[in-house]
Amino acid sequence: MEDQVRTTLRERFGFDDFRPGQAAVIAHLLAGNSAAAVFPTGGGKSICYQLPALLLDGLTLVVSPLIALMKDQIDALAARGIAAARLDSTLDADGYRQVMQQVRSGELRMLYVAPERFNNERFRNSLEQLPVALFAVDEAHCISEWGHNFRPDYLKLAAYAKRCRAQRVLALTATATENVLADICRAFEILPECAVRTGFYRSNLTLLTTPVEFARRDAVLLQLLRERPAGPAIVYVTLQKTAEELAGLLQRQGFAARAYHAGLDDQVRAEAQDWFIASDCAIVVATIAFGMGIDKANVRYVYHYNAPKSLENYSQEIGRAGRDGQTSHCQMLLCGDDSNVLENFIFGDTPTRAAIGSLLTEIFSLGEEFDVSITELSAAHDIRMLVVRTLLTYLELQGYLEGGTPFYSSYQFKPLAASAKILVRFDGPRREFLGSVFRLAKKAKLWFTLDVDDAARRLLEPRERIIRALDYLAELQLVELKVSGVRMRFRRLKLPADAEQLADAMSARADEHERRELGRLQQVLDLVGHAGCQTALLASHFGEQLDQPCGHCTWCLSPGTALPVPTRLPVQLDQSTWQKLLALRRESAAYGQALAEPRLIARFLCGVTSPRLSRAKLSSHALFGAWSQAPFLQVLAHARQAAH
Repeated sequence: MEDQVRTTLRERFGFDDFRPGQAAVIAHLLAGNSAAAVFPTGGGKSICYQLPALLLDGLTLVVSPLIALMKDQIDALAARGIAAARLDSTLDADGYRQVMQQVRSGELRMLYVAPERFNNERFRNSLEQLPVALFAVDEAHCISEWGHNFRPDYLKLAAYAKRCRAQRVLALTATATENVLADICRAFEILPECAVRTGFYRSNLTLLTTPVEFARRDAVLLQLLRERPAGPAIVYVTLQKTAEELAGLLQRQGFAARAYHAGLDDQVRAEAQDWFIASDCAIVVATIAFGMGIDKANVRYVYHYNAPKSLENYSQEIGRAGRDGQTSHCQMLLCGDDSNVLENFIFGDTPTRAAIGSLLTEIFSLGEEFDVSITELSAAHDIRMLVVRTLLTYLELQGYLEGGTPFYSSYQFKPLAASAKILVRFDGPRREFLGSVFRLAKKAKLWFTLDVDDAARRLLEPRERIIRALDYLAELQLVELKVSGVRMRFRRLKLPADAEQLADAMSARADEHERRELGRLQQVLDLVGHAGCQTALLASHFGEQLDQPCGHCTWCLSPGTALPVPTRLPVQLDQSTWQKLLALRRESAAYGQALAEPRLIARFLCGVTSPRLSRAKLSSHALFGAWSQAPFLQVLAHARQAAH
């Protein structure tokens, strides 16, 4: 088998030898074991599932959080003659049908999906009919609350892997501390000896930090770009608006630059990615999503125009430089004012105690079997949708709820032929069943709308049979199918003995998460001001101890001098703005409710959006963000003091 593995590596991927850790991970998988791979960014994680996919019987399902990663890897695989495809939001109905037909026929060896794809009822039903040889989870640190990017959809992936009877699991990440790796192995039942970790340190990366004032940051970046030899560069920013403005500035100064962020159309992002990969001097000004999985080895520079929100994010982003082994520079332009924006993201995710209490009251009043819309819960209780999903996940983990299969509340289909011509293609009971489904659908001008739950009850048929029938008709291109309105199913297992105590505990958990995220941001500042080798400190965060200073970070290049960490300038909170705020609260009942608590007021004045502020149309009010230059905690303290 080892000879076959190395032959496949050479003939299908063009490599003569494995990078550190790859051979061990692949050996575990081919032996039938689940495994974990903790490699630095650019360490070659993808080969650990791409190569086994060619040797295993069955489908390799790759769960990845980013369209950019999927697109780039699938393009590279196609160039090597390896069949792979993706299911993501860019596919239309025809594209989805084509991919699923290729999966069912065995034509595809690898299928890339986002974790949210498992909310698709049709996909989950289809997956359970397929032989899944390998269930690969990229960015696996997202399953852990100790990780820097906890996502509830990831927490459920272990259960999905079991449900589709995956023969083995591979968990991959670049940013797992010891606690995070332990969580990953526990969730996916990976034996300790099958968890492979390689070194974090990369000697070809020069890590530099430059404290700057807000007014001089553009000039400093332009000077660095002009002084250094041209080469592919990524400039990371926090906000989409900043990406657009800075890319425009660089273009006006004669640089080949483009913006990249989630607010752009899929096609625009794809074009920017292809342009960057093909160029030897392109500069992409991007939010954090750009670069993950992109196979571009010669990125010479990574600039952090805005500070990263954690050491984990920082390590991922600098890891996109110098994958060809050549010297590359990673430079952070640290400005004290960046902390406000980064902290506001954190504070905006923390629900109030009252919001958590009202959410729990509704959930436990819905009966033993119920379904809910995350969007509706978010709007009703003023909690961001991701946080609502997280709170419901906690209730599952604590045994109060059991999650069922999510489903679409609305199924619509447009016949592409007359109903009689469709039905004549089927015989006996199948024709009768489809005819009954058609008769229960309500027809508009072109589209039929079907209440699947009602149809299942009236036909005394499983809901899944109706969905499979619609999906099959769509695959045959006899109907065009549209679905919408994801709803989450739950079964209540028990009621809380003390609802108020449970709400207190969940609120405390949310507050602890907030403190943890603020601590991650502080770790970035501590790295900058560290009186010692900064590369060594960063490596130690991920469990690696360097034998000696790196010799090529800011500290090592200027030993004996710790950098001054920029601090935010004090902000005077003007009384006139506060009086306008009080007048606004009295203006209408809706405004008064939206600004009823100190934390809600602080969000409004600091420019932090929330469902309640948006519903009250306060996000576009002239006072929204009036104190955005002030730290959130300063504004919150002012609001609390004024309330007493």
